[in-house]
Amino acid sequence: MISHAMKELVQNSERVLIMGHKSPDMDAVGASIGILKIAQANQKEGNIVLDPDDIDTGVQRMIEEIEKDDELWSNFITPEDAMELVTNDTLLVVVDTHKPSLVMEEKLLTKTEHVVVIDHHRRAEEFISDPTLVYMEPYASSTAELVTELLEYQPKKLKLSMLEATALLSGIIVDTKAFTLRTGSRTFDAASYLRSKGADTVLVQKFMKEDIDVYVQRSRLIEKADIYREGIAISAGEHGEEYGPVIIAQAADTLLTMTGIVCSFVISERKDGRIGISARSLGDINVQVIMERMNGGGHLTNAATQLEDTTIEDARALLQDIIDEYFEGGDEE
Repeated sequence: MISHAMKELVQNSERVLIMGHKSPDMDAVGASIGILKIAQANQKEGNIVLDPDDIDTGVQRMIEEIEKDDELWSNFITPEDAMELVTNDTLLVVVDTHKPSLVMEEKLLTKTEHVVVIDHHRRAEEFISDPTLVYMEPYASSTAELVTELLEYQPKKLKLSMLEATALLSGIIVDTKAFTLRTGSRTFDAASYLRSKGADTVLVQKFMKEDIDVYVQRSRLIEKADIYREGIAISAGEHGEEYGPVIIAQAADTLLTMTGIVCSFVISERKDGRIGISARSLGDINVQVIMERMNGGGHLTNAATQLEDTTIEDARALLQDIIDEYFEGGDEE
């Protein structure tokens, strides 16, 4: 039903603009490419909004591979170009987020009345106003999984290329930590479909390679971890040491693989002056609830927040108080 509704919206629009969140990850980029294919399958021009100055190292290799494909890369435009193209007959599709403050170009939301939201995060208080269609499935592994399912019910006129299928599969693999977290039977169905369309798992591994200095930085954060409550690891960077959000998230992911750890939090100063916290859980502890109490959000097992006008020490103290309230107040659900 969602796929059919999406098809009608695309066909009734002048063009389709697609954007994910700021500093897009592989899930946001892969899902955007999937929506682009839906537009093309319905004979509509589509463009993906991407800020070339806001690309994290985690997705850089994927973007470099896309740049080699002239046909695919020609569909990527800057937020400035998107503002010139958008009209009230444009269909704007937002993927992998539903918060106006997090989208690639917030001004686009006010330029058209036709907005679709496709996301796998649990709905937060902040939400895009008056969307035409919302497809949110918090139990899905990734937005790429949801978009892949939509693709399967679209007209068969256009075929997924190897790179396009690989981009979607990359989003699923990254968000599930190689099919270990938030993975349901539909996740494997979507991955199987993409593999049948030529998705290259070796290329996915190439996308996920990392630099040695990034590995060392992450290890430095992991080294500072200690156990706060049983099974809960908290790591805090030093004052003056700035880490990007990807490294903070990767450190939290790595801590979760350690024996006895069921939940991890990594706190660090960010380059924008804020304090970033990345939270991960195996599922027994709802880190989304904890991060929401710190004005953040995310998913049951994967959440984060950014705090302004505070220090690492104060952020850690606040986090520990909220963790205590979570357990003592019976907020485990």
